[in-house]
Amino acid sequence: MLYPVILSGGSGTRLWPLSRAAVPKQFLPLVSDKTMLQETLLRLQGLPELAAPLLVCNSEHRFMAAEQLREINIQPLSLILEPVGRNTAPAVAAAAFSAQAVDQEAILLVLPADHLIQKTEAFHTAISSAFALAKQDKLVTFGIQPDHPATGFGYIERGTALSSANNSFNVSRFVEKPDLAKAEEFLASGNFFWNSGMFVFKASAYLNELKQLKPEIYLSAEKAWKLRSRDMDFCRLDESAFSVCPSDSIDYAVMEHTRSAAMVTVDIGWNDIGSWSSLSDVSKKDGKGNVLRGDTFTAETSNSYIRAENRMVAAIGVKDLVIVETADAVLVMNKEFAQDVKHAVEYLKQAERTEHLIHKRVYRPWGYYEGIDVGDHYQAKRIMVNPGSKLSLQMHHQRAEHWVVVSGKARVTRGEDLLVLYANQSTYIPLGVKHRLENIGDDPLYLIEVQSGAYLGEDDIVRFDDDYKRT
Repeated sequence: MLYPVILSGGSGTRLWPLSRAAVPKQFLPLVSDKTMLQETLLRLQGLPELAAPLLVCNSEHRFMAAEQLREINIQPLSLILEPVGRNTAPAVAAAAFSAQAVDQEAILLVLPADHLIQKTEAFHTAISSAFALAKQDKLVTFGIQPDHPATGFGYIERGTALSSANNSFNVSRFVEKPDLAKAEEFLASGNFFWNSGMFVFKASAYLNELKQLKPEIYLSAEKAWKLRSRDMDFCRLDESAFSVCPSDSIDYAVMEHTRSAAMVTVDIGWNDIGSWSSLSDVSKKDGKGNVLRGDTFTAETSNSYIRAENRMVAAIGVKDLVIVETADAVLVMNKEFAQDVKHAVEYLKQAERTEHLIHKRVYRPWGYYEGIDVGDHYQAKRIMVNPGSKLSLQMHHQRAEHWVVVSGKARVTRGEDLLVLYANQSTYIPLGVKHRLENIGDDPLYLIEVQSGAYLGEDDIVRFDDDYKRT
């Protein structure tokens, strides 16, 4: 059986301000109405011998990942939670141990959750070719047929042919991201292909190579897997064991050193969506080469990517720009500087701001909240609770709260009192009082929360009971 392993731990900072640490690009609908994660899973439908997927993600994203799988009716074999990021080699090792627990002959299809593939049929054909090679104990990667001298990708040089019928080759060598002159040389030679970061191999073959080449990674990942714990529907790797694991990619740890590396060369409409300019390249354009998303107006504007998330954006007399508007940040950038978004993110980190971490709308397993207003010793939030969901039973040491129901049906625990509130009704939660909010209606519950106190940080929460097992 072929077991998809979906790696969903990236931060996607090159697509700031839309992609942020709390909601990175794999969880966003960038190209269609489905998120990148959902697209990655849906394009596998129709493959023969396909098992349920294994998803590896950051612990902070677990409920968002689970909800996005539920929305497309996919039940994963396992949702594996990384306590810390340690790159792809340990993540795939944990997935390999998981797959072997149900199938000793498992073959893994390792895919990043945030890549675009536009030619699904060609992709399926390539997977079938790689599947056949993996049965022969090859560790297979996909080499993308280059169409320009890209300097943002690593390259793979093909070696001797394994089969001319399915474009399969031994790997001669892996090459780091080149400068422009070297990239032009690679393109002209016809022997070099972009490194896609996608792989097919037996779980056993990968683990054997990892054990020989990087035993410290193997042993740490094995220990983290053996000491795993069950957390609701999630598999939580042991934090102490995984935290000491060296951080390394599959390429550096295994593929560049193994003698079993093979490559299937492909033309599948691949793009890693690594920048706003690359997203613009693959998006539908108007007659003047503009990509327009949301409430926008343009005049005498060409070759620009303009995205409005909350407000109307007007662009007049400009070209070659990226304009991205969110509730708390606006990016305006020439496309030539698409890789330099990192400078803005670094500034936000150095200034100890939060715009690179979270949006104004912050998602929680029960729904979301978003900031409305903030001032000295007060802030106001708009809260949405999903039907049947409830917040934790909690208490605050430094703030009081006033809740006003806008719509829906709320059950409120306030100390020893149990209240049912409807639209236009409210309650006050004094500082230090245990409280809980539940949606007991059939529709989303909306309310306004006004907090007041000396300190209003999200870490001033003491939880006594929580359906989602948060601390």
